[in-house]
Amino acid sequence: MALKVGIVGFRGIAVPHADSHQADPLADLVAICDVVPERARAGAEKYGCKAYNSLKDMLDGEPDLDIVDVCTGGYENGSWHYEPAMEAMEAGKHVLVEKPISNDINEAREMVAKAREKDVYLGCNLNHYFTPPAEKAREYMDSGAIGELVYCLHKMGFNGGEPEGYQAPKSRKIAGWPWFHLKAFMSHPLSVMRYFCGEVTHVQAFVNRPGFRRRVGEEMLSTTSIHLRYENDCVGYLLSQRGDASFGLGGWWSLEVAGTQGTFCIENCIEKITYWPAPASGSAGKPENMDPGAAGSGIVTNSGITDFGQTFPRRIHAFLEDVTNGVHKEDLRASGRDALAALEITFAVMESSQEGGATVRPHPLPPIHGDPTVLLD
Repeated sequence: MALKVGIVGFRGIAVPHADSHQADPLADLVAICDVVPERARAGAEKYGCKAYNSLKDMLDGEPDLDIVDVCTGGYENGSWHYEPAMEAMEAGKHVLVEKPISNDINEAREMVAKAREKDVYLGCNLNHYFTPPAEKAREYMDSGAIGELVYCLHKMGFNGGEPEGYQAPKSRKIAGWPWFHLKAFMSHPLSVMRYFCGEVTHVQAFVNRPGFRRRVGEEMLSTTSIHLRYENDCVGYLLSQRGDASFGLGGWWSLEVAGTQGTFCIENCIEKITYWPAPASGSAGKPENMDPGAAGSGIVTNSGITDFGQTFPRRIHAFLEDVTNGVHKEDLRASGRDALAALEITFAVMESSQEGGATVRPHPLPPIHGDPTVLLD
């Protein structure tokens, strides 16, 4: 039987969520809630479901609701996530929340704790690694084709440069919030890097903004340079910028993960992956035996998809699938704990930047205890 879904907050990002639920056989979109009556009514008419103007009313009116999909935004794109998510989980509903899980680290920790307390699923829309290239990358890693991880390089952001007559953003969710780019956006690249490389133990960061932003009094810190060390001793580097310059090789989104047996690079998130095996043992680590250009073009796998919007139905289907299959809470893909991990790293980035690039250790994540009903001796 399809899971009954209600969406909270019907604006912008809620549309691809609603489209995904309506098209997915695992979902039955039954309600849309928004504090602005016109938005709730328009959404309900479009998708043939009921409109509500408060989450309480939606929970009371839809007692069989399985999932509350929180698509609200707020300051730094996350200040309106906490209340509806907590209210829905308190009512025993599973929750999918947009990223970032919150713009406040203490709220995010409480949300993850509440999901555990109420024994409900809490997922986050970390949609950047629910793609065919990411699946292929996992195959390479699981088969040993990458080997022991050595480094990870990630570029993600927005192409741009200094436009003539540039004006600072007027939106209240951005203006006056210097960490907007980090809080609103860093959950994507940091979660992708953690997905492939594991837990981060050390963070060093330099964060700034170019002169054209400074000249108009803009406070948002838009260029981030982040150095990471992982639990497995792999090192990582993330460069993200918000339209300060144009990206070169790899486009707006590129991820290169290298190990002792091979390297892969994903370009433009959903479009393609290239794999290069390590050179023969006789040439490895010997500059005199290097053959410039020997890596060649690598093994290229194109997904056949150029529409980034296809990441939404793929990610949302994974959440619906996990809930339908009743997977153990700790095995939920792109869970609230995963989103919290990305936010903990983000706050470590902020602290490191404020301390002039000092090395910072992210706050520990809540422990994983395991379920005695499913763990084997």
